[in-house]
Amino acid sequence: MGNARVQSIHVHPVKALRSVPLQEAVVEPWGLAGDRRWMLVDDGGRVVTQRERPRLALAAAELLPGGGIRLSAPGLEPLTVPVPKAAETVPVHIFRDTLEAVPAEAPEAHAWCSAHLGTDVRLVHMDDPATRRQVDPAYSRPGETVTFADGFPLLVTTTASLDALNAMIAGGDRPAEGPLPMNRFRPNLVLSGTEAWAEDGWTRIAVGELVARVAKPCGRCVVTTTDQDTAARGKEPLRSLARHRAIEGRLVFGQNLVPERLGTVRVGDPVQVLE
Repeated sequence: MGNARVQSIHVHPVKALRSVPLQEAVVEPWGLAGDRRWMLVDDGGRVVTQRERPRLALAAAELLPGGGIRLSAPGLEPLTVPVPKAAETVPVHIFRDTLEAVPAEAPEAHAWCSAHLGTDVRLVHMDDPATRRQVDPAYSRPGETVTFADGFPLLVTTTASLDALNAMIAGGDRPAEGPLPMNRFRPNLVLSGTEAWAEDGWTRIAVGELVARVAKPCGRCVVTTTDQDTAARGKEPLRSLARHRAIEGRLVFGQNLVPERLGTVRVGDPVQVLE
């Protein structure tokens, strides 16, 4: 691990929209600053993701100072959405969790997102990530919280494991679908200089100023089959993961992290395995 480094850093200001690459990011207790503090919900308050709406991959949200966002998508004029000032919340449902969120105050924000998807959705904001949503208690300690991420504050992947997975795809029955880029897996931190699948054996790691506990492998879903540039879907990598990376009933790639020591992470930072 002497050569392990941070190759890239990514935030997703709106859950399920295109990722934003950064040169550095502040790590907060619930994840990278600005990561997945916004999300879309349907008329029942249920989260809307690329699982059901792959077209979300074509929209982007630029993170603005103060936590607002600037939305952009093909065929639509960009729209700036400020952080809502009102404290009134509505219940929203993200998988098994029900929590409170603050609707965007600008009606045009809801209309813009609905126009992009072709169905009615609302844009909501997490005002207080310190209290709104607990990390799965089976893998967390008291007081550990998360934003609108699927379940954990941080997701780490490695380039060596992606290379190994792409080799599996090349040797499978749908080689034309590979090689896949890392953006299929929507990580926060991408590390280089490791052995393939080395992350399976990590318990605690240091990444620059960050120290994090490795909570569990990341189980993968249909989102990974979605081309993040076109929104088209294939079969890989799930076919190859099912053959080679099925662990305890899940198709896994990458590891979920919970921060223990906060700080700033930067591209090029060294990585150490502590346990």
